[in-house]
Amino acid sequence: MKDMRIFAAELFGTAVLLIGGPGTAVLATGAFGPSVGVLGVALAFGLALLVMAYAIGSVSGCHINPAVTLGLVLTRKTPMSKLPYYLGGQIIGAVLGGLVVWIIANDIDGFSADETNFAVNGWAQLSPGGFGFSAMAITEIVMTALLVFVVLTTTRKGFSAGQIGLTVGLTLTLIHLISIPVTNTSVNPVRSLGMAVFAGGDAIEQLWAFILFPLLGAVLGVLIWLAIEDESLEDTMLGDSPLVDVRDKAQAATEQLSDAASGVTDRLDR
Repeated sequence: MKDMRIFAAELFGTAVLLIGGPGTAVLATGAFGPSVGVLGVALAFGLALLVMAYAIGSVSGCHINPAVTLGLVLTRKTPMSKLPYYLGGQIIGAVLGGLVVWIIANDIDGFSADETNFAVNGWAQLSPGGFGFSAMAITEIVMTALLVFVVLTTTRKGFSAGQIGLTVGLTLTLIHLISIPVTNTSVNPVRSLGMAVFAGGDAIEQLWAFILFPLLGAVLGVLIWLAIEDESLEDTMLGDSPLVDVRDKAQAATEQLSDAASGVTDRLDR
């Protein structure tokens, strides 16, 4: 029963994210009336995540993003056995959310969803600013790493439950303000999937990148978090990796440098 609650919560939460974020980009950026602009779209994504964090956070943790789920699985904050329920809910929820936006937009005569008007992610001709492949890859990896790092920091003791939704929601808003001009902002494989399946064309052809690079960004986010919370390394799936030796050697070298600096300071004081 708990597993099905996770599935249902992630499905609903991801659908709301797609309706709130890409839905705003499709319906409220000038094609059908007044435009909320880039700031409005960024806030829509952040508010959708914030609201869902409070609504379903106690059930599933409100991942609504496979990259976030990967980060939490790697750090053993989410059991591997729950992975199918998270991913299943996220994938189905994203497609349903995209479907709702598609149905609403198609109520306007002459509208036909394609890669130019359906809030898809991409580079080159699909980038709002015309950015190329390298800029897209770096942006998606770095921005996803930021998101996953912030999510992981909210799991530490002393971080109140009331702060989590606000912190992560504002982080997603910031990420969109930075990266909408570059890729239309994915940082979430199912966010890209949920719109690309209806837009088709180049959006489908480029979809692989918005699955791969956010997942790589999730791994980077975990590594950054472990560099700061290094005492947590043994508790993660990386606890038996060479990273432990690297960390221990780095700590030993730091201690040696500190001792050497203290010795020099003592001699100078004499």
